[in-house]
Amino acid sequence: MKVKPTALTWRHQILKRPASMHLKWMIVLLFLSFSGFAQKKSIGKLLRTYNSGSVPYISVEELKMKQDEYLILDSRKAEEFEVSHLPNAIRVDDRLDETTLERIRKSNKKIVVYCSVGVRSEDFGEKLQKKTGQPVFNLYGGIFAWKDAGFPIFNDEGKPTERVHTFSKNWQDYLSTGIAVY
Repeated sequence: MKVKPTALTWRHQILKRPASMHLKWMIVLLFLSFSGFAQKKSIGKLLRTYNSGSVPYISVEELKMKQDEYLILDSRKAEEFEVSHLPNAIRVDDRLDETTLERIRKSNKKIVVYCSVGVRSEDFGEKLQKKTGQPVFNLYGGIFAWKDAGFPIFNDEGKPTERVHTFSKNWQDYLSTGIAVY
């Protein structure tokens, strides 16, 4: 007569395995359980979720290489801009006042807009394209991607800084480098 294996015999078989094997499995399980918490959130996934692609992207690397060819517009709030911004960036009001529009129309440069990650700047870029009829580029990943690429950012006094305004505590998970401020 065959004896049907019970939970006790199954446990007994597992306990016969070497302790090193148990330790390896514990380490793997521990790593898997915490790996999700240690990862930063994906800017790419965020942009695919919230943006339509109506304003074409420009990478931080391309903008860095050709910075002098672009009029760089920061579409974030004043308090965000004061903490840090890209070199030579101009803070613009999302209502697009006439002074800003005139400055844009007089510029012979291509236009790039940015915000924290690229969501608000797409909205601003759409408005700007409609008002000016000019092509506009959206900085992929915004100031977060710029900082994470190791490029310099400056505070309101024009001095280099590590501080990045993350809009809110929730958004700091998209920033990998620098000091999050909100």
